[in-house]
Order: sequence, then C-alpha cells, then structure tokens
Amino acid sequence: MGQITVHIDTTQTALIAGACAALLSGIPSTVYAWWTGQDVMEATRAAGAMLIPAGSSDTKLFWSAALVHGTVSMFWATVLTWTLPHKRTFVWALVAAAGIAFLDLRVIGRLFPEIYSLAFWPQFADHLAWGAVLGVVLQWRWRRHAQRGKRE
Repeated sequence: MGQITVHIDTTQTALIAGACAALLSGIPSTVYAWWTGQDVMEATRAAGAMLIPAGSSDTKLFWSAALVHGTVSMFWATVLTWTLPHKRTFVWALVAAAGIAFLDLRVIGRLFPEIYSLAFWPQFADHLAWGAVLGVVLQWRWRRHAQRGKRE
C-alpha cells in the first residue's frame, strides 16, 4: 500500500508542478515581444505549427500550441519529478531547464523550422521560467510531504 501512495503522490506532484510551470513559462518571451513591439503570437504559432500547417488560423494554431506545450511540459515535469534530487531542487530544476532549452530549441527544433527560427534568448528565458516554477512547486510539495510524514 505504501508504494502505491508514493506513486500516486509523485504523479500528482508532477501534474501540479508541470501545470503551474506550463501556465507561467511563456511570460518572459511574451513580455519581451510586447515590450519590443514584436509579434506576441509568434512563439504560439510556431508551437502550433509542430502539429498543423503553419498557415492555419491563429485560433487553430493556438489550440494546437496548447496541446504541444502542455504535452511537452508534462513530459519534462514527469521526468524531472522522478529524477531531481530533493535537496537544492530549485537550482537543479533551473540547470535541467537550461539543458532542456538547448535540446528543445537547437536539436529537436531543427525538425521544425518555425521553432528553429524563433529568437533563442527569449525562448531560453521561457525555459528558465518553466524550470524556476517547476523547482519551486516541487520543493514546496516535497517539503509539505516530508512535514506530513513527521506528524504521522
């Protein structure tokens, strides 16, 4: 019974941390695009174009991007929830997010011209924001779980 509880708690933690990170991670590049007068939908269209043609309507690209971004975020959140150390989680999540940024944007991104053509640093900042939020939520959840265990 204890092992099932651990798996459920880890899965729940990955879902919560991944959802929080996914929802907030686009803020840096969006603010940068807005501040510099660039197209705030460019990255969204690029992510959507991973699933449907780039010339599709913004609405279709938006929903396609939400699916892509959510899936990729949850994948990495699950991997990191299972592998990151429980000490200095925030720092390790940032380091992991930086590595994921290079993999996503410069390796896998080569397969998707719209992704590869995005300005690197704003997207890198989004990845770091994703890692920061993920790290904070994981640290909070793990600390809470450890405190609950001490009380029982």
